[in-house]
Amino acid sequence: MIDLHYWPTPNGWKISIMLEECGLPYRLVPVNIGKGEQFTPEFLAISPNNRMPAIVDHAPEPGGAPVAVFESGAILLYLAEKTGRFLPADFRNRYQALQWLMWQMGGLGPMAGQNGHFLLYAPEKIPYAIDRYNKEVDRLYGVLDAQLARTGAHVAGADYSIADMAIFPWVRTHKAQQVDLSKFPHVQRWYDALFDRPAVRRGLDLGKALRAPALTEEARKALFGQTAQSIRDGAHTAS
Repeated sequence: MIDLHYWPTPNGWKISIMLEECGLPYRLVPVNIGKGEQFTPEFLAISPNNRMPAIVDHAPEPGGAPVAVFESGAILLYLAEKTGRFLPADFRNRYQALQWLMWQMGGLGPMAGQNGHFLLYAPEKIPYAIDRYNKEVDRLYGVLDAQLARTGAHVAGADYSIADMAIFPWVRTHKAQQVDLSKFPHVQRWYDALFDRPAVRRGLDLGKALRAPALTEEARKALFGQTAQSIRDGAHTAS
């Protein structure tokens, strides 16, 4: 059994989709990031970066004690290696998938996150920041569109992989990001095909009712007011 420490966000969806695709048994452990539950001592022991998702695998392949894994890209790799699925065994295809996984982790996710923050959550509109991140997200969508024009059905080649699962949840937010998918026809085609996968739908639906309809002041502080002291406070509580 795998414990999935989760909240329904793009990074959370990556792992719920992967678990559904693999058919692995798991238990949902909600981490209400709007209430600061990512700073509890129990969660920091699993995810020292105070970010969800994280997993605890109670039946790791080598046996022995449970294994905790944080960072969504690392979790995707862990589950792919555990199951032997969604990561090509062939040397060249494997590194194609890994490159695009890292592209999402280092590019699309952070840039789309900043774009969404300044568009939706910043207390004041800062034109430079909005323009800066909007253009970078537009560039990244162009990169993805060009790649899918070359590869066809999936990002890293012929086979569906953890690269697709990593990227799809961030493209899922395209409307909030004010991205017009019609400008990126290959991304649109790929997105529509993945959205029709039953496991993807189940992954997106996991914990859907947990999402708050509006951002409260409490949630704003928990999400955007984090400092090193937040970690020290959590560690101090644990001692």
